[in-house]
Amino acid sequence: MNTTRLTFLTLGFALTTAGIAHAHATLETDSAQTEKSFKAVLQVPHGCDGKATTEVQMKLPEGFVFAKPQPKPGWEVEIIKGDYQKTYDNHGDKVSSGPVEIRWKGGNLPDEFYDTFVVKGKISGFDKETVLAFPTVQLCGTDGKVVWDEVAAEGQNAHDLKSPAPTVTVKLATGGDEHAGHMAAGASIKLGDLEISGGAAKAMLPGAKVGGGFLTIRNGGGADDRLVAVESPVAGRVEIHEMAMENDVMKMRKLDDGVVIPAGETVELKAGGLHLMFMQVSKPFAEGETVPVTLVFEKAGKVDAKLAVGTAGGSAAATGGHSHH
Repeated sequence: MNTTRLTFLTLGFALTTAGIAHAHATLETDSAQTEKSFKAVLQVPHGCDGKATTEVQMKLPEGFVFAKPQPKPGWEVEIIKGDYQKTYDNHGDKVSSGPVEIRWKGGNLPDEFYDTFVVKGKISGFDKETVLAFPTVQLCGTDGKVVWDEVAAEGQNAHDLKSPAPTVTVKLATGGDEHAGHMAAGASIKLGDLEISGGAAKAMLPGAKVGGGFLTIRNGGGADDRLVAVESPVAGRVEIHEMAMENDVMKMRKLDDGVVIPAGETVELKAGGLHLMFMQVSKPFAEGETVPVTLVFEKAGKVDAKLAVGTAGGSAAATGGHSHH
């Protein structure tokens, strides 16, 4: 007996360390786009302490609507309906209730096997990136039960949870959608009274270490704010520079105190004027990529944005002449 058990333990350990075995119930796909159909494929990796799983219950989160479970040979499927918190549009019909939980019952999934349980639906109604949880319960006969229902709190790592609920991260379709915290190229972000738009960066020549970036910040509030710092994982540091005429000579200077964004006004960081300088860039920006930045404001706080990289040509004022000052 002991030998078998030992081998099993070592095997289990080998699998876990190789990162193959997921002891948790998880969804096969962990990200989805809003307003698109999504197939939630629940992976059930083991039973309850060695017992076979005979029922799987999966709660459907708000925003996963018009759900239809896939029938499963050997299992009876029960659909529990309820009210949605919001109303959703189903090809012109307003729908405010539907399946909220799916139960697969009366089956038999032995502990040493793995299986999947599938529900198709639509992800709808999100205006920012959101983690959706599908709390799941496995029942094994009359006395065995495994519950996967813990959801990470804000800032908590899901890996710290003992029995995390299967989740999917809903991403916004790119293309001008506003959502807090991130800017799709060309979209605008709101942060308090500030609206940030027009994020762009110049493509860099091979071997170049310094890049230029631009954006527009509108302050719709009644108080001045200040862009005090910019951070980016792709550069050693990011500085805010100003091109200004001094005695008929165009000079670059670094603004150590940042840029004031006056109440009710719009400040444009553009080629030939105020702009961002990316120093010690690890890999030159290439056209078509995006450059991630974090903008730090004195009052409004921090926000992540993405600058779309355009051609290296265009206005040379922004890229030329930095190394000389």
